[in-house]
Amino acid sequence: MARYKAVVFDLDGTLLDTLTDIFNSVNVTITKYGYQARTRQEIRAYLGNGSERLCRLSLPKAVREDEFQKIFQSFLTYYQDHCHIATRPYDGITALLETLSQRGYKLAIVTNKPDGAAKELRRSFFPLVDVALGQNSSMRKKPAPDMVEKALEELGVEKAEAVYVGDSEVDKATADNSGLDCVLVTWGFRDQDVVEKMGAAHVIHRPEELLEVI
Repeated sequence: MARYKAVVFDLDGTLLDTLTDIFNSVNVTITKYGYQARTRQEIRAYLGNGSERLCRLSLPKAVREDEFQKIFQSFLTYYQDHCHIATRPYDGITALLETLSQRGYKLAIVTNKPDGAAKELRRSFFPLVDVALGQNSSMRKKPAPDMVEKALEELGVEKAEAVYVGDSEVDKATADNSGLDCVLVTWGFRDQDVVEKMGAAHVIHRPEELLEVI
């Protein structure tokens, strides 16, 4: 008998390689307002805590709040329209989701990406996923448990019946705060040695390894 009935996935760095589109969107936006572009490695390191924090870290601390909000909204609009140009599922992810669905697992995506972009990417890449929730004003962002709990409610699954899969410190904290077992992947936005020190129940290096864990 399967140990779990549902799998809750992080999106960026776990299911999708979104780095190029995020990197381009940040730099198109901030250079438009006269600020220096960030390197790809900087943007990679800033990911995981939502779009607002990404933009704050990408801009000088001295930026006024009213100007920041204008830049942030500009970023959200640009990224919404350009979130699937270079973005692709990691190798093996589509096959993994197909296998999980065929075996009867319920699937959810929970991400700190804006809710509109999360749902657009689900429609584009992961139609087999039952629920996709992104950051919105009605729920706290990860690592708070709000979105995970809402996803499980929509799936009709108890916490003990679900496992959380992610790639970052935020994901490990989200799983802990939600009371879910955690699987961390090493193909995402954190280096393998960093991931292995986070203390997850399982660390996997290829998508198909998840089938052995659950």
